[in-house]
Amino acid sequence: MLAAAAVLAVVLGSIHAFSVLLIPLERLLDVSRASVSATYSLALAALTLSVLWGHRIFAIWSAGRFVLGVGLLGAAGAWVAGMAGSLPVIWIGYSLLFGGANGLGYGFGLQIAAQANKGQEGKAMGIVTAAYALGATLAPALFSYAVTSGGFQLAMLGLGAAVLLASIASAALLKIAKFKFQVNQDSRTAPSLPPDGFALLWVAYGAGVSGGLMIIGHAAGIASAQRLEAASWIAPAVIAASNLAGSLIAGRLMDRFSAQWLLSTFPLLSAMSVGALALTPSPAVMLAGFAGVGFTYGGIIAAYPATIAKVFGAKNSSQIYGRVFTAWGLAGLVAPWLAGKFFAVTGNYSTALWVAAALAALSSATALGFLSSARLKNRLEA
Repeated sequence: MLAAAAVLAVVLGSIHAFSVLLIPLERLLDVSRASVSATYSLALAALTLSVLWGHRIFAIWSAGRFVLGVGLLGAAGAWVAGMAGSLPVIWIGYSLLFGGANGLGYGFGLQIAAQANKGQEGKAMGIVTAAYALGATLAPALFSYAVTSGGFQLAMLGLGAAVLLASIASAALLKIAKFKFQVNQDSRTAPSLPPDGFALLWVAYGAGVSGGLMIIGHAAGIASAQRLEAASWIAPAVIAASNLAGSLIAGRLMDRFSAQWLLSTFPLLSAMSVGALALTPSPAVMLAGFAGVGFTYGGIIAAYPATIAKVFGAKNSSQIYGRVFTAWGLAGLVAPWLAGKFFAVTGNYSTALWVAAALAALSSATALGFLSSARLKNRLEA
């Protein structure tokens, strides 16, 4: 089950290497950086809506047919974007179709991993998010090579082929495992999240990922602004590799340590890493800052779904996590675009970096408030 989820997640994780395509698209289409950044933001919005509503269709088809459908949709989106001659068509192909397929595949993979590994949800979900990060680690160099060899079109054609092949492999593994997605048929038995608790959790998650997404969406641009143009693909690769490590480590820690400690500590480490990016132009420190951002982002995105699965149960977590994940979607829609706006106004990323650090600190404080509420504290201790 983990192999099936991970195979697809590796290819879908390439969405977080979009910053490598940022400058080539800006030059190819002769449009502003903020407009090109909107491609990534809209893709994350489509991804979010898929995670939010995906639980309604996860069990309609067999698991194998579902991932095949995800692969076909994602491949079609990438190929439409590759053949496009304008930014709006790229938004339809890459942002809407590929982004939507991405959310369906990622959300489904997280949930089947949790259902198949009861008692070790943190470790299982951490492996899926780590596989997602592995894709983002490998994609920058591959995208860079493709753009150099055949432009944006070749990069998208290759992405579509990879998504389709990965979905076929994943479907074959699911058929061997004979897995059937489980849903809670009786909504009356599903634990509810109090409105005040949901608000705190939503803000904590959204603020925690906003800073990371601002950096991830502009990693190559930040590296270029720091005079590392020749190796601008290294920045997103460093972030993605550290993201992978953070997801794996956070998943293991979730099965052993307090959720309160993890959900409050990772954002604080993120704030420190972003501060390092803002304060020093040193290449070594800058890369260390990128590594810190990637590690803590990976920890955050692994810790939150695992916490929800443990508190509310694997059968209920897909619906609850879908609602909370809308915070990630809003962050994905606004944060990269906002960083592009700050760059357009100031000519640098300094303001964006300090805003990212402040959001990380807010996440830490809000997570403490959420996990300190009496009702949830009792559940977590149990």
